[in-house]
Amino acid sequence: MNFLGHFALVAGLHENLRQAGDARMVTVSSGAHLRASFDFDDPHFERRPYDRWAAYAQSKTADVLLAVGVGRRWAADGVTANSLNPGYIHTNLQRHLDDDTRRAFGSMDDEGNLLTPDYYKTPEQGAATSVLLAASPLLDGVTGRYFSDNQEEEAVPGGPEVPGGPEVPGGVAHWAVDPAVADRLWDYALEATLN
Repeated sequence: MNFLGHFALVAGLHENLRQAGDARMVTVSSGAHLRASFDFDDPHFERRPYDRWAAYAQSKTADVLLAVGVGRRWAADGVTANSLNPGYIHTNLQRHLDDDTRRAFGSMDDEGNLLTPDYYKTPEQGAATSVLLAASPLLDGVTGRYFSDNQEEEAVPGGPEVPGGPEVPGGVAHWAVDPAVADRLWDYALEATLN
């Protein structure tokens, strides 16, 4: 699960971030987090059939919860953390998607040519929210929140029935910004990375 690497890096940087006096952490999540909460009973799909999209959604939920956790623990140290959905962008990550998935997203035609649907962003547009969270004075002191298109998102219900592709609704799943869940995930990650 890629979240544990993120957690270990951030935990290892805590003292440096604290010493900076006004540090920001930005985690890149995805609208896919709306499809799955974090499964504490089987986070590594050891007892349930592996589903790549559920695993991806779960890891992206964990990324949002990481920002909530850092915000709860380190704000007094001058460290803020927020997460974001950059949107759909043609990047090298898509090389890991099969052609059928790309066609379902509308980003490839039947001949294998890449397409750029209207809902896709340029790399610059996709990076805009990351830059806002990392550098804008408008976000001074703001922590533990989730953004998309340079705006904070409202908490909404999520679940496996949330559609994928361009139909993914906006918002942040209520489970991804729940302080109690963030605390539980923090404790899980501490134990997992220390052992």
